Amino acid sequence: MNIISPTAATPDFDAIKTKQNAAWSSGDYARIGTTLQIVGEQLAESMDLPPYAKVLDVAAGNGNATLAFARRWCDVTSTDYVNTLLNSGRDRAKAEALPVTFQIADAENLPFEDGTFDAVVSTFGVMFTPNQEKAAGELIRACRSGGKIGLANWTPEGFIGQLFKTLGKHVPPPAGVKSPALWGTQDWIYGAFADQAKTTSFTPRDFVFRYQSPAHFVDFFRTYYGPMHKAFLAVGDDGREALEADILATVARFDTATDGSMRVPSEFAEIVVTKS
Repeated sequence: MNIISPTAATPDFDAIKTKQNAAWSSGDYARIGTTLQIVGEQLAESMDLPPYAKVLDVAAGNGNATLAFARRWCDVTSTDYVNTLLNSGRDRAKAEALPVTFQIADAENLPFEDGTFDAVVSTFGVMFTPNQEKAAGELIRACRSGGKIGLANWTPEGFIGQLFKTLGKHVPPPAGVKSPALWGTQDWIYGAFADQAKTTSFTPRDFVFRYQSPAHFVDFFRTYYGPMHKAFLAVGDDGREALEADILATVARFDTATDGSMRVPSEFAEIVVTKS
């Protein structure tokens, strides 16, 4: 997703979000998202909210955190700016008879009054917003005083963080836009939330990607994971072989399987902020 902004100092965030929306709408991210369900469950346990707590899931995708909190009797509003992903979440909630409210929303401009929610959460979602400071401010604004903000974000050093780096070598990111993996660093999190935080916990965890083989992983992600799908389209026929080789090399650095399958632990940060 190569986008040229007017200047490096003032990226065109609207244009970038339009491109991102197209990327996340391509493929079928719900096929990827469902494999990450355990992360939403773990975050819900770590936040330990009471039943009927009002929870906002931001950049919810197909609803992993949404479902996890709804299963614990929370009053959940699930938001994303990709309607097809919200529809997937809606179908999943219907299948479990979970009463969830679904609403299209931009994470950088949430359509809710200040302090509306007891908790605001996002798993591998809000970290992809181009205007990171504005998105963090919206999470804080929508949460009530004494409420909690819960996040699961890939770290720069982990597998997915390094996969982003690999993709960026072949398809440069938009000029002036910071890496989404900053959301997985303590310095950035403490800097973004410190002024409004009573307490902040930052816990490194691993999610294990399990596939039939490294080649199966590449094929699956190239087909269903929007950013990788778009990257292969962007490099064209001449660049596909080199991109695939670099992705497989990144997998090999982390792969712990010894039987030809793929078992790759990917570090992420689980963050819980209590708003002052």
